[in-house]
Amino acid sequence: MAQTFETLIQYEGTDKKILETAFGLAVNIVRDNLEEFTDHFQSSNSEKLFYWPTENTEWTTGFWTGEIWLAYEKTGEACFRQAAEVQVESFLNRIEKKIDVNHHDMGFLYSPSCVAAYKLTGSETGKVAALKAADHLVSRYQEKGRFIQAWGNPGAEDNYRLIIDCLLNLPLLYWATEVTGDGSYAEKAENHIRTAMKCLIKPDDSTYHTYFMNPETGELSYGVTHQGNRNDSAWARGQAWGIYGVAISYRYLKKPEYLEIFKKVTDYFIRHLPEDLIAYWDFDFDTGSSEPRDSSAVAVAICGILEMCKYLEPEEAEKYRMAADKMMRALIDYCAVYDSRQSNGLLMHGTYARGSEENTCRNRGVDECNTWGDYFYLEALTRMSRDWNPYW
Repeated sequence: MAQTFETLIQYEGTDKKILETAFGLAVNIVRDNLEEFTDHFQSSNSEKLFYWPTENTEWTTGFWTGEIWLAYEKTGEACFRQAAEVQVESFLNRIEKKIDVNHHDMGFLYSPSCVAAYKLTGSETGKVAALKAADHLVSRYQEKGRFIQAWGNPGAEDNYRLIIDCLLNLPLLYWATEVTGDGSYAEKAENHIRTAMKCLIKPDDSTYHTYFMNPETGELSYGVTHQGNRNDSAWARGQAWGIYGVAISYRYLKKPEYLEIFKKVTDYFIRHLPEDLIAYWDFDFDTGSSEPRDSSAVAVAICGILEMCKYLEPEEAEKYRMAADKMMRALIDYCAVYDSRQSNGLLMHGTYARGSEENTCRNRGVDECNTWGDYFYLEALTRMSRDWNPYW
């Protein structure tokens, strides 16, 4: 059954007590994790629902630090600030020594960690680290095609492409322009999303995960998946990155066409939710499938919807806010961790990567917690509880 705004009305939503209870339980788990995950970071995904300590590598460590900052905002407790500040020092070291940064994910790493530190505490360490990360991100900008290259050495023909995830890395560049007065950061971000909107949205309003450019001319070439089920399917988390990324770019640029794109990609996401509202990892699959879910896609989509609701006309905003509320209740009921003995994560039933015949992935973090799912779940709770100044 395809979901519509009309069918969503039948589902239970949240209320203040439900949100406060879920928020409190999540913050308690973050607090319990500080002993193990202050000098170390959480692994990208859990195994048997538990994270293990890692060094500051991969593209995901910023989400754990972001959870700590969100818990600090909620409680004001010094233990959260102190732990987050330890991790901000690690992020400065990472970008100065160029540890595992040959990719575009500087926003995922540095917005919820170091930009957050600067916004919340005036941290100079956070500011310096985030600006260095912004400089690194713009070094991946390709003039031929006007986009930020996702992976591989800059200019490499076999990786001359953008990916939809990068829409969440662009806010780092908008922020860098705000704090430095240097418009070149925001200019490159705007060029990137203009290119992305030309090629990533399919005629049916689903999205490509990645899109190649011609390295000689910069012309658009072709779209393929990296983590979706098929090249022509809709990878659920990619669709969610589209929802949130377009909403954020609208906040910075106020381009009217982004309002319409937001509605299209969000409506597609909603239409393809199964009966329990927890998305499968790819929208090829629907109610009754034995394929795994990706709760993190739902958490990301909720955050994007709540961001854009600030700019929609009241009647439309209420419609989308209702959809976000129903999805939030589904996450709380079916995916939220309630006890740190059950898991040291916050949100179960996520999928990092699921292999298929047409993608290049191996199974990883299937039906587990993942750090971005946890972070965006906590961000969604924050957004639903009060007016929040985003780290993005």
